[in-house]
Amino acid sequence: MKIAFAAALVLAAAPVLAMPSEIHAEYRLTNNGITIGRVQESFVRSGDSYTISSVSKAEGILKLLYDEQITLQSAGRVVDGNLQPLKFAERRVKDPQRSVDAVFDWEQGVVQSQFKGETSQVPLPRETQDRISMMYQFMNMSPRPGSFVIAMCNGRKVERYTYRLVDEPRVKTPAGDFDTFHFERVTYSPKDSRAEVWLAKERDNFPVRIVFDDPKGLRLEQDLVAIQSR
Repeated sequence: MKIAFAAALVLAAAPVLAMPSEIHAEYRLTNNGITIGRVQESFVRSGDSYTISSVSKAEGILKLLYDEQITLQSAGRVVDGNLQPLKFAERRVKDPQRSVDAVFDWEQGVVQSQFKGETSQVPLPRETQDRISMMYQFMNMSPRPGSFVIAMCNGRKVERYTYRLVDEPRVKTPAGDFDTFHFERVTYSPKDSRAEVWLAKERDNFPVRIVFDDPKGLRLEQDLVAIQSR
């Protein structure tokens, strides 16, 4: 509760940033320096509505072992300069039974989810993001020192993640060098997954590098290859 309260103060003091109306980006996925996939993403805002699509495809040695394509889609509205998801979906070409559909009912305060033919319902905290809108919500923040909490729904459940500003380095990516805000997820147990994100200051705080560390030892690095925005 103390962290959430501190986060509210940090974000309340931050002015709302003007987000681009359209973004198209490509990322490279690597593990231990070996390319294992590509991610194509698009963000489109039209008036007070938005859509996001993220398509990940296996590449290289992973394609030989696990030739999968995962698509994440988010659709919602823009409220007071912030993204508010209304629908989220996840699709897997090789494993369609793991498809997830979620509807965000903000009036009732619940997320209605469909997974493997079953329907469930979980509470929907205010300002919750889905798996893909979470990264684009950074565009609407003015980073300040301190920590903040984001509630994230993966389509079946809602979890709260705490992030803190680490430093402001200049990072090198295949798309070029960027001055960034570097955030990391605050973990409380060795079983928690770690995550770091670098937001490009001159690119509306768009994520140009993301690193995930699984407790079992898997490390995924996602680096920006190309970006177009307007």
